[in-house]
Amino acid sequence: MRGVNPDSQSVTPSSRGTVAGRLAVPAGILAAVAGAFAYVGAVDPNEPGHYPVCPLLQYTGLYCPGCGGLRSAHAFVHGDLTTALHANAMAVVAYLGFAVLWTVWVVRVARGRPPRLDPRPVHLWTLGAFLLVFTVVRNLPLGGWLHP
Repeated sequence: MRGVNPDSQSVTPSSRGTVAGRLAVPAGILAAVAGAFAYVGAVDPNEPGHYPVCPLLQYTGLYCPGCGGLRSAHAFVHGDLTTALHANAMAVVAYLGFAVLWTVWVVRVARGRPPRLDPRPVHLWTLGAFLLVFTVVRNLPLGGWLHP
């Protein structure tokens, strides 16, 4: 075959370099997320004027799926899981999901495997449906327990 070197080995970007070098990106992502959580933990979103108001809530009175997310993060940082779940249960699930995905990513990269996140369409549709149901229910009278 023309252009193929039989002596070349298949090298993926994640299998090159030292373990520390391969872990630089996941470490950077973790540092950014930790910094954001530290900021939200230090600057209380329950006090007006620190963060912008959700435009959907301001103009329509409807809660979006992210409404209460900053208050949830603030409570989560301070170890108040009950308040965090009350402010935005979906956000708490997302925090925990991030932790699991980040851990899997680090383990794969440390072992020299390429990081893979290949959700199938059914997973994305399920996530979208779940967010839609969460949003609708939290705006109905019976979903008052989901209000931030």
